[in-house]
Amino acid sequence: MAHVCEAAVAGVGVDGAGVTVMVSTTVRDTVHATDPVAGDLEEWQLTFGQGPCVDAFNDGGPVLVVDLGSPDYSARWPAFTPAALDSGAQAVFALPLQVGAIRLGVLDLYRARPGPLSPHELADALAFADAAGMLLLDGAAGTQPDTADLAWQRDDPTAHQAQVHQATGMILVQLGVSAEAAFARLRAYTYSSDRRLGDVARDVVERRLRFEPDPPSGGKGEQ
Repeated sequence: MAHVCEAAVAGVGVDGAGVTVMVSTTVRDTVHATDPVAGDLEEWQLTFGQGPCVDAFNDGGPVLVVDLGSPDYSARWPAFTPAALDSGAQAVFALPLQVGAIRLGVLDLYRARPGPLSPHELADALAFADAAGMLLLDGAAGTQPDTADLAWQRDDPTAHQAQVHQATGMILVQLGVSAEAAFARLRAYTYSSDRRLGDVARDVVERRLRFEPDPPSGGKGEQ
């Protein structure tokens, strides 16, 4: 889940992300938050029982708050809104995590400044929400979570953990594979191109390199 959240921050252009798994509006738990502000947003919604996350889960659709300072949101969420503003969030985008009719939780994204998501950013955010939902569904089915081996950090001074997390999450979405498989593809491309892992990860995050699923013939799909 850390891979998906870090990738969402980089890919969508937000300041932080958090995932909350929900059984109901009163039974829920934070799975991951990228930073203290994202953690606060999850905690305030859990504490007060109100906010974009709660509404997104109840309604089954995105709740896009482009300016949390608007008086409308103070009236809508009187306890959550001032706490979120004090924590440093100015815009919040809550995307339900669901597979078919199964609702699993919510991906919350925030920005420290007001403003909407562009259509392209919203499309990317929904893709990351789909990936997070599949990870939660695997966990609910008892599948052992996939985790990438981080031993590369000891050997590659260019490989910053957050950036490799982001690249792995973006490849996960691009290929529709597990985090472990996405990280394996990243490392394989690094070795085959005789480059450093951190440099390749940076190219993925900055959209200079995109991975595509292998065609049936088994040819390479990276561009």
